[in-house]
Amino acid sequence: MHLIKLCVGVATVAELESYRSERAHWWGLDYGDDVHVHRTRSMPRRAAEIEALGSIYWVMSGMVSCRQPILRLAAAVDRDGRPCCDIIMAPDIVRTEIRPMRPFQGWRYLIPDDAPSDVAPGLHDDGAAYIAFELQKLGLL
Repeated sequence: MHLIKLCVGVATVAELESYRSERAHWWGLDYGDDVHVHRTRSMPRRAAEIEALGSIYWVMSGMVSCRQPILRLAAAVDRDGRPCCDIIMAPDIVRTEIRPMRPFQGWRYLIPDDAPSDVAPGLHDDGAAYIAFELQKLGLL
């Protein structure tokens, strides 16, 4: 099982890659070196199916274009004392086939059979991927 989430404020995979060094030090937590942490309000009920097996697929500029492997999910508490979930991911960003996605709130489950396939490293950069997707929609590619 995977998660899919909007990558708010990030427009491209290259921009997301620039955030790889961000860690949980924002919240005073230490999940170890070489991880990327995203905080969300609710813990997935299907956590056992996701941890160390799934990925988070990022939607940027209306397109799914990459994923990050999820290492684990950690229960946490935010500044206001509310429970939340830290999604602890490998820093590796794997580019995927481009797939359009309408906006939604929070995260959603993504069944593995419905997940976009990975593409070979270096196969697409952000601009070329979006152009190729648009040409494919027009039947020109």
